[in-house]
Amino acid sequence: MRAMDRKLAIRAALVQAASVAVLSIALAIALPRSFFEDYGWIAGPSAWALCALLTAHVLGLHKPWTVLGAAVAGLLGLAGVLLGVHWLGTLAAVGAFAVWCGFSRSRTAGGGFRSGTTGRPPSRPAPVPDPAGRSGR
Repeated sequence: MRAMDRKLAIRAALVQAASVAVLSIALAIALPRSFFEDYGWIAGPSAWALCALLTAHVLGLHKPWTVLGAAVAGLLGLAGVLLGVHWLGTLAAVGAFAVWCGFSRSRTAGGGFRSGTTGRPPSRPAPVPDPAGRSGR
């Protein structure tokens, strides 16, 4: 079995926890309690997935795989909601999500695996320097 990248897992936990906390506080300030009572079932998972996308972007992880991990880890958050300990469930979900990210891997060009890469070339190639030294403007 492949070893977990602990540094990546810790960074994933920190980014996910911080983004969930910031978004939760912002939504709590902006929206009334009744919104969460009526629409929390969609707002919570949507916010969780949005934060997972941010985590994937910040850490350079494969976005669909990371969102899948967030969905799996989010089941712990759901268990916390059902048991009446929402924030404890969220902390457990952050931990499970971090472990998922620590074990995540993407295929590199050489066929091996490496954490934190998408395996795709950048969308914009680096500019080629002009041999004559002109700036092009």
